[in-house]
Amino acid sequence: MSEAVDTLENKKDKESIGEFIRHTREELDKTTFPSSDDVKNTVIIVIISVIFFAIYLFLVDHAWTYILEGLTWLVNKIAGV
Repeated sequence: MSEAVDTLENKKDKESIGEFIRHTREELDKTTFPSSDDVKNTVIIVIISVIFFAIYLFLVDHAWTYILEGLTWLVNKIAGV
């Protein structure tokens, strides 16, 4: 990290807009983008994960509702309400 700070501190003059655009294009040329197959596979995994967790949370919610209603019924029976 000290090298990055030194580079910024030692750079007295600002680069021109043309140099900035050239550096930006050089960096963009270094990037890679996923193939359409990778994107399709990732989308399928996300959709399956969302469906799984939606079903799981639905079942957990209904289980807790059933348990709490049972406890409420039990407390009402014990209290005589």
